[in-house]
Amino acid sequence: MDAKKMTVSSKESAIVGSKSLSAQDWLFKNKNSISIIGGMLSIGFIIYGWNLGIFTSGVKMAAWLGHYGIVTAPLLFILVQVIQVVVPIIPGALGCVLGIAMFGPINGFIYNYIGICLGSIIAFLLGRAYGPDFIRKVTGDKFYDRYSKYLDSDHGFDKMLAVLIFLPVAPDDLLCYLSGISTISVKKFSAIIVLAKPFSIFLYSMGLSTVMQALIK
Repeated sequence: MDAKKMTVSSKESAIVGSKSLSAQDWLFKNKNSISIIGGMLSIGFIIYGWNLGIFTSGVKMAAWLGHYGIVTAPLLFILVQVIQVVVPIIPGALGCVLGIAMFGPINGFIYNYIGICLGSIIAFLLGRAYGPDFIRKVTGDKFYDRYSKYLDSDHGFDKMLAVLIFLPVAPDDLLCYLSGISTISVKKFSAIIVLAKPFSIFLYSMGLSTVMQALIK
């Protein structure tokens, strides 16, 4: 009986593993389409909110957020930002736009910062757990071949990473995955993200806030 149970259990595990792998492969093959759909949905939401007036009136925004709860709404947004780093379904810049539009420049910056930092660390840990083949699928061959040559500590990958994370136009999310197979420790990577990320997020947040204020006027 025990042998039969073990056989059944191993078969069930194999089936679950196969389904998990199939879902993973599907995400990799369709990541560009998913990103485009996510971007279109984000733009649609911005247009929807603009027509409702929730992005141009503090009173209307407060009432709209009140339906979701003063705590629930920020937590949901932070979760979305975490997901968009790990699975790029929404372009990062649009995520920042949503944060600013929904919560204002200060709170929007804080929620963007928390979500993006958490997502970046998760991406790093996934890269470390699943290795080069997984990372190549996530980032694509072109990116992987371009940046993986800097992984050797002699090339100063940690310094390059800090500079690129600091800049607002670098492919941050993909670099987080690639960092997982570098010699950088989790502690050092987390420090780079926490210290370097605020600048790029601040530029996005304040720059987009200025643009939105100009459009409102």
